[in-house]
Amino acid sequence: MTKDTTTMTRRGMLIGGSAVALALAGCSDAPRFLTYDGPEVTSVVLQKARRNMALLHGEQVLQTYQIELGFAPVGHKQVQGDGKTPEGVYQINRRNPRSEFHLSLGISYPDVNDVARARAAGQDPGGDIFIHGTPRRFRNRPDWTAGCIAITNRQIEDVFAMVRDGTPVFLYA
Repeated sequence: MTKDTTTMTRRGMLIGGSAVALALAGCSDAPRFLTYDGPEVTSVVLQKARRNMALLHGEQVLQTYQIELGFAPVGHKQVQGDGKTPEGVYQINRRNPRSEFHLSLGISYPDVNDVARARAAGQDPGGDIFIHGTPRRFRNRPDWTAGCIAITNRQIEDVFAMVRDGTPVFLYA
């Protein structure tokens, strides 16, 4: 082989290998990290009874999603294990790109009032409330979370890109 042929063969192997890797990546459930350069999401508003979540820029609705909630969704989350999704004003306070539920954004529940109320009752308020994706085993099951807000995996990829830490989250009954 000549030097030119060897170089072309190596280049072909790299390109071919990259094409195979890209093709396989397209078939996986691994999260895709999207970028977003639109208007800033200034709040997330959830209406539990309507099973609806909206991303807003000021008063302008940027996007809406149908949601799934905790397995006992009516009422404000009181204690760990009650299956309720919190109600009130919180904020996005963390993100998990390696979530068991595809991707997830943490909600700052419990706040000081939630902790005080639960402790007064001799209970743990619980925690780890997230907006997250939906694993295959839970698809087409209504209100299956332990208190979180679930959307499709494709939708959480968009939300993960659009919503920043510190964004207020308004959870209404």
